[in-house]
Amino acid sequence: MDPVQLTGPRLTIREFHHVPRDIDALHAIFGDPETARYLPFEPRDREDCADQVALYLEEAERDPRTVYRLAVTITAEGEDAVPIGNAVLGIEGAESQRAAFIGYALRRDTWGFGYATEIARLLCGFGFGTLGLHRLAARLDPENLASARVLRKVGFQLEGRIRHDLFLRGRWYDALQYSLLEDEWLDRPGG
Repeated sequence: MDPVQLTGPRLTIREFHHVPRDIDALHAIFGDPETARYLPFEPRDREDCADQVALYLEEAERDPRTVYRLAVTITAEGEDAVPIGNAVLGIEGAESQRAAFIGYALRRDTWGFGYATEIARLLCGFGFGTLGLHRLAARLDPENLASARVLRKVGFQLEGRIRHDLFLRGRWYDALQYSLLEDEWLDRPGG
């Protein structure tokens, strides 16, 4: 595996490590009901988060690698920084389609600092640059207005509403589908 490390003005996105620090950090995100309300699963316990980190490491070893589930840290805190979030980029369909989806989640006490926007920009740069993708997509809960603002700020366009996209907690949820194309990214300042 070639470890991924993306560095922005304030954040570093890196591989997860199967160590208590990273597992606890993922649990602080996925185990928090307020944070998990916009995620496509129920809040997870620490054991589930440990299993998730193990899965992330297995996925990172696959050749070709099709999923990048990565830890987000504050760069100024150094190499041993505790993750404050996670980021994902998953290749979709045939390799010739050059398409992927992105996603991100942050620990609740880090909301409102612009970190999600930085994560989305780093994922776009990685996808369109390093991976040579043509299209990135993101789906989100229509009530997640903050994430919708992030995607629009980065240049994603709303494609539409997917009705009854997810059955969770005893009911159906719609999703909003956003996308960004390579040429749109490259035509943006800083793209």
